[in-house]
Amino acid sequence: MRLPTLALFLALAAGQSLAQRPTFTLDAETPEGQLLQAAASEEDEAKKLETYETFLRQYPNHQHAWWAWAQAQNLYLKAEKYDKVMEAAEAVLAKDPLNSPVAYNALQAAEKKSDAQAVLAWSARTVDAARKMLETKKPEDEDDAADWEREADYARQVIVRCEYSLYAMASAATDPKVIAAMGDALLERHPESQYVPQVAGRHFAALQQMNEKDKAVALAERTLEKDKANPEMMLVVADHYMQGRKDLDKALAHARMLVETVEPMSPPAGMAADVWEGRKKTLTGLGYWMEGMILSEQKQWAPSDQAFRKALPFITGNNDLLGPAYFFLGLANYNMSRTNKKLRQEAIRFNELCSKIKGPYQNQAAKNLNAIYAGQ
Repeated sequence: MRLPTLALFLALAAGQSLAQRPTFTLDAETPEGQLLQAAASEEDEAKKLETYETFLRQYPNHQHAWWAWAQAQNLYLKAEKYDKVMEAAEAVLAKDPLNSPVAYNALQAAEKKSDAQAVLAWSARTVDAARKMLETKKPEDEDDAADWEREADYARQVIVRCEYSLYAMASAATDPKVIAAMGDALLERHPESQYVPQVAGRHFAALQQMNEKDKAVALAERTLEKDKANPEMMLVVADHYMQGRKDLDKALAHARMLVETVEPMSPPAGMAADVWEGRKKTLTGLGYWMEGMILSEQKQWAPSDQAFRKALPFITGNNDLLGPAYFFLGLANYNMSRTNKKLRQEAIRFNELCSKIKGPYQNQAAKNLNAIYAGQ
């Protein structure tokens, strides 16, 4: 994903065309004015910055200190003095809370430091400043209106750039807490952003690693409403609603969605074909198995039987799945044998298979066999 570009715009006196925003007027007749004039005319950037710093030390509470901080901030950013960039932004925003360019400079500094908390904070403050600016009324004066349009265009662009900042850090991070924090912020602040679906997979995986199950399920459901391309999400949602019989209809829908999605899928980018085939087999088997389990719970015996039979080739060797599958196949065929006595042999066969697998269904399968043989 290419980095969004921003229009180059930073008014000398930030937003001076907008009512109730600070303006700057140089008074060269005063010592402080002369110091600012010297800083503005200095060509050497190190000396220019030193002069602004001198002004700020000598006149920290001056009415134009915010302007000196704004000019110094750009020099701090070039000099890679990132903490000072953020300090400057604090000073300017205290006077001019609509100044998104200085807030954005602070965000860039946070990105350069790879400071996740600072990125969260400054991306929010930059968007806040930009949106406040966009809420101002366009001036009627032609020249002022042109300035307003330029700043409004910058504000709109910088909002998108803040979305990208959260996405980029989530994409580059390895700590699940950082990935989750960036994903949460992106989803909360910019729910319709183009970057939300692009980071959804990593966000989802991070939430799972952190055992944030409910948040992972909510994210998965939201993502799947727009993009049914993530089988892992379908599996988690189906399992979530299947456990404790939370919502068997939703569980069934996602189990079926899983099978329908996985069967025609090509290997995901970066995954070897043989690895994908193994994963595909597992996911398909789980989808059919879950479908069978849910339908058994709903006493839909014929569809349950069909689902489990489809699952068997994919779950061979996995006794954790085979045991329940054989048990409920036995149960389904026993119930269907009431109208088709030929299926009683199938009920016997599946109960025998289940009785040979250690697990929670083994003893009950043996009891079921005895009951069938006894003609009950």
